[in-house]
Amino acid sequence: MARKARPLIRLRVLRTERLTPHMIRVVAGGGDFASFVPNGFTDAYVKIIFPVPGVVYPDEFDLAAVRETYPREQWPRQRSYTVRYHDAKSGELAIDFVHHGDEGLAGPWAAALRPGDEFLILGPGGAYAPREDVDWHLLAGDESALPAIAASLEQLPAGAPGHALILVEDAGEEQALATKGDVQVTWLHRSAGADLAAAVRALEFPPGTVQAFVHGEAGFVRELRRHLLDERGVSRDLLSISGYWRRGATDEVWRVEKAAEAKSQA
Repeated sequence: MARKARPLIRLRVLRTERLTPHMIRVVAGGGDFASFVPNGFTDAYVKIIFPVPGVVYPDEFDLAAVRETYPREQWPRQRSYTVRYHDAKSGELAIDFVHHGDEGLAGPWAAALRPGDEFLILGPGGAYAPREDVDWHLLAGDESALPAIAASLEQLPAGAPGHALILVEDAGEEQALATKGDVQVTWLHRSAGADLAAAVRALEFPPGTVQAFVHGEAGFVRELRRHLLDERGVSRDLLSISGYWRRGATDEVWRVEKAAEAKSQA
């Protein structure tokens, strides 16, 4: 049976916030906000639709119809981003973007947004949320995983033990993180030569069962997958681990490589 296509959701930018020198928060609402249904995952993500510049699409945008009638090079591009928070009461949905000047697609786009601008998303997807039936929690990642880590920390049960190891460029990229859990947060600085995989390897694991969330650049993710499964004995069903991006590869290239890797591991 063919999977039913998810409807597009149109949102309107309410405001943008510069959280750190390289992190921009886009807060959106309006439009089809009421049709967005949270899925309960703290790594909930949406796919943002980026029209190809210069291509004119129908006013009633239909992604499936565009793919049927437009050449592939004119298909809109998509990028997956974590929902930092969804607040039905205030009518706000926030997404955080890493911004490095003119580099990439989504970062410059987010930096140029102004209140009133509209954009389309698909989603949400996701698969992870902190469980209560474990002894402690491990969260590790870089800037690309920081929104999901922050959302997960906020959802930890009161007093839940844990370690969060987060790799960012320097101290200026650190953010205030809230949690009811009993979590040791360790910030690692890339500018100082920090190595996230090495930091996890050196971590003294507390006793008991761990639920782990490890996401970010594919290189350290691959290293930590082997370490956690083979050396630490983390249960596969308690390990959420995936490369969000790969150094030196565009998102389109990385998605193809990631799908091939997943197929080879199946």
